[in-house]
Amino acid sequence: MKIINTDKAPAAIGPYSQAVMAGGMLYCAGQIPLDPASGEMVCSSIEEETRRVMDNLGAVLAAAGTDFRHLVKTTIYLTDMADFPIVNQAYGSYFSDASPARSTVAVAALPRGARIEIDAVALLKN
Repeated sequence: MKIINTDKAPAAIGPYSQAVMAGGMLYCAGQIPLDPASGEMVCSSIEEETRRVMDNLGAVLAAAGTDFRHLVKTTIYLTDMADFPIVNQAYGSYFSDASPARSTVAVAALPRGARIEIDAVALLKN
């Protein structure tokens, strides 16, 4: 097992790792729209928040030596399912060919008042 941490994604805001490598897989903790440089939430629009989350996730994937093409499964957590069409479009722009399996669920609240959080599981590159 190997812990992955990068300063190109927000530092963990609790007792967890940004990601853990185990058995040829990468298990990524949920990302919320925190700007890694400032530590502040991106709150301008759900599209920008989604892009910030995906960029954060991409930084964690890169730190582990993998990328979006190797994602196997993601889960999107939304505080308002009315945001789904915009989130779906922004999220989808990060994939050129096959998209990973995905679940999207509505939740009552997310850390730091976020409206979106995404976690992921990826294959490690050989």
